[in-house]
Order: sequence, then structure tokens, then C-alpha cells
Amino acid sequence: MNGKAPADDNKLLLNPLRREFLKRSGSGLLAVQLGGVLQWLTPRQARAEEVPLRILTASEQTTLEALGDTLLPGATEAGLAHFVDHHLSVPAPDCLLLVRYLDVPPPFAAFYRAGLSALDQVAINLHGYPFEQIAPDQRTALVQVMSRENPPRWEAPPAPFFYYVTRSDAVDVVYGTEEGFKSLDVPYLAHIRPPTRW
Repeated sequence: MNGKAPADDNKLLLNPLRREFLKRSGSGLLAVQLGGVLQWLTPRQARAEEVPLRILTASEQTTLEALGDTLLPGATEAGLAHFVDHHLSVPAPDCLLLVRYLDVPPPFAAFYRAGLSALDQVAINLHGYPFEQIAPDQRTALVQVMSRENPPRWEAPPAPFFYYVTRSDAVDVVYGTEEGFKSLDVPYLAHIRPPTRW
């Protein structure tokens, strides 16, 4: 007898699978089921394939994408909602969103839900429509206020904090790739090179 309980053997068998999952998701790939088959896609590919979201509702997706493109044009096409949704769906220790490192208690979906709901409500109060339906200049003006202070009747985590987190998500999905670095004319010097271009 080797002194290990059967549960220890199971942990050893799962460790290589977990390591592979973490390696791939750490390189920006999302594990998705398409046609009953597990595939690894970039957030951009997941959006193009219209992979269903697991955590965010359709309304939350449209608000997040409108906010993302206001913060950083191109964030929607880069797959911001799929990037955030994927990381909200994994166990908190595996989440790669900035929110995980900022003392926000899991589940992190509650943070995003509160902020996106507050953003829509403020847009309705000010302009009569949810955030994604107001004019681009109105979105920009509201986001500028959010970056400094809570807009009137904001009922969520502090708006500047929500702005900081979601802006970081947009930057990660647009520029946190080899292609993103190339678009900035910055050499990509990853410690561990991703297994595929994402």
C-alpha cells in the first residue's frame, strides 16, 4: 500500500487536465461547447460564432458591449462580453479578470450586474433610454462622469471603481494579445508564449 487515499489518486489524474485548462485559459482562450464538442476559441471567435453566454443576460451583454466600445472602440468586436462572461463562469481562483485582485468578494457576477444595471438606470433617468440606446456623445459624457464620481442616483459599487475594472477588461481583450501588441507597435515579450495566436 502506498499510503495514498483513492481521492489522492483522483487529484493526481485531474491535475494535468486542470493544468492544461489553466494554461489555455491563461493564454486568453475560452473553453466552449459547440455542437457538443469542446473547443478553444478566442473571445473574438466566440463572439463571431455567437457562442451563448453562460452568466450575462442578453441585456447585460448589450450594455457591457456599449460601455466597452465607449471606453475603447473595438472592444465589442474583440469579444469583450464573451471574455468577461467566460471568466465569470469559472471558479473564482481561475478567474483572470482584474476584479479578482481588487478585494471584491466572489461571485464576481454580482459586481458586474450591479454596475451594468446602475449604468442603464442612470441613462434612463438622464435620457429616457438604457445606455446602449443613447447617442454616442451622451454615452461618452456619462462615462466621463463615471470616471470621476457617482452619477446622480447611482446605486452600485462606486462608479469610478466600476469604470476602472471594465476599462481594464476592455484593454485586456483588445490589447492583451500578440495582435494587440503589434497594433501598438510594441514587441510582445510574453514569459510563456501562448500555444496559439488568439
